Amino acid sequence: MLDITFLGTGTSQGVPVINCPCDVCQSEDPRDKRLRSSISISDGDKNIVIDVGPDFRSQLLRNPLSRIDAVFITHEHNDHVAGMDDLRPFNFLQQAHIPVFACERVIKELKVRYYYAFMDKSYPGAPGYQINPIKHGDTWEVGNMKCKAFEVMHGNLPIICYRINDFVYITDAKTISESSREIIRGCQVMVVNALRRQDHWSHHTLGEAVNFAEEIGAPITYFTHMSHLMGQHSIIENQLPKGMMFAQDGLAIKC
Repeated sequence: MLDITFLGTGTSQGVPVINCPCDVCQSEDPRDKRLRSSISISDGDKNIVIDVGPDFRSQLLRNPLSRIDAVFITHEHNDHVAGMDDLRPFNFLQQAHIPVFACERVIKELKVRYYYAFMDKSYPGAPGYQINPIKHGDTWEVGNMKCKAFEVMHGNLPIICYRINDFVYITDAKTISESSREIIRGCQVMVVNALRRQDHWSHHTLGEAVNFAEEIGAPITYFTHMSHLMGQHSIIENQLPKGMMFAQDGLAIKC
């Protein structure tokens, strides 16, 4: 059984958006407060985090983890990697480099942005990463968690998403190939991005995410990576088909 916590469920600007007067951004409903998308997954012994964005420090203060055994990165956009330096407390606590799994393109980008973590003689206090290159179809284990990478298209950018046991996490997808759908099918809980109701060139709309969820047929689907243009949680949650829900920051589930 996996314990899963949504650390953040918002898009790149987060919700509320700075200086936005819309009803969502001015809402006092805590469900309408969305940090940048990230999630933690635990089998009770080992902990995985998927994506480490600019809100990571705040997310871990809200939802503490005793250790981090692996970080999975979907892609190099800032809202998914800008918090990598905040892994340092876990380096100090665990006295070890943190295993990071990502595709070769993302690893190359991390080595540019966080060059000081990859120097032959890094300065004291620098973060430490144990880099693990992965690609579509690769499998590995973290504790008792069986992990598999699969590719989705974020507009024109191929990115990596993950199946862990019977749990699937997809973010920033617009199109998903049949070979990836084969990896996804049969999961018990799926998380998939749904940016807004209006069309977008690189993200699922709500309608596209619902159609994809219906095709996959997972018993439970949660939507994440939502912008303020989606609408207020209290209103839109009642419009979803059975078995589909909007995730919210801090939501804890099991799979």
